[in-house]
Amino acid sequence: MTASVSDAASRPLHLGAPFKAALVQMRTAKSVAANVEAASGLIRAAAAEGATYVQTPEMTGTMEENRQALFAVLQEEETDPALAAFRALAKELGIHLHIGSLAIKAGSHRAANRSFLIGPAGAILARYDKIHMFDVDLPNGDVYRESEAYRPGEIAVHADLPEIRIGLTICYDLRFPALFRALAEAGAGMLAVPAAFTKTTGEAHWHVLLRARAIETGSFVLAAAQGGTHENGRETFGHSLIIDPWGRILAEAGTEPGFISAVIDPAEVAAVRRRIPSLENGRRFELLPEPGAGRLHLAASGPAPAGDAA
Repeated sequence: MTASVSDAASRPLHLGAPFKAALVQMRTAKSVAANVEAASGLIRAAAAEGATYVQTPEMTGTMEENRQALFAVLQEEETDPALAAFRALAKELGIHLHIGSLAIKAGSHRAANRSFLIGPAGAILARYDKIHMFDVDLPNGDVYRESEAYRPGEIAVHADLPEIRIGLTICYDLRFPALFRALAEAGAGMLAVPAAFTKTTGEAHWHVLLRARAIETGSFVLAAAQGGTHENGRETFGHSLIIDPWGRILAEAGTEPGFISAVIDPAEVAAVRRRIPSLENGRRFELLPEPGAGRLHLAASGPAPAGDAA
């Protein structure tokens, strides 16, 4: 089942039995076929060790930043060879396979940075197009303009695994906590952040932002990453992370391709949210004009906070 946040904003937590989750860390190159082969080997290894949910990083299919070269290999979802291969693999292994993202043709001049959650029967259970485009100028001189090639998504998406509801995000979305809060308020107890963080931003912010999203929402956060120096010269940070709802790191990769895994116990989500009910206590704010003052002030709505139970 998949839904936008607004479809299920009042639904309770969906919690089942503990399960093993794995994150595949890659160093994606330009060749789609080579990347599919590399990812598939790691996915098989993770499934062989008992993982029933496996996540890959952002840009699993190709790490091609040249717009002309990208569009030369771009396919629509129905004909994309990587997606077809991963659907067949999920069915073969009988797992939930979360492809962090593929570049999918979304028109003659734009692509979508699209995440796919594939079920054990090979069906696509959820799709999510990255909402926040990485348009930045970094201190080291690197310049990224994701919006030149990609069309931003407009809908926040969650889906139900047998054990837990998962909220879908991609990479730069990590810097926008309102999205994560909305997914948690809609009943997601596990938040996915497949990424290709740069080395520069990763060294500064990766761990603290991921742990903050887990702590703020009382959710598991699972972030499969790209790592190392890629064929196109881009350096990514690696350090795929599995974080529990208390903000503790359960598993962490280095910078090399491979996979990590951990047992996810959905009961921990309910326990942490009972201990610190920040999702219930939070108040929303809006900027309102202050009469006669020519300025704005913050107005709170919703129930008053009940206090911190820590």
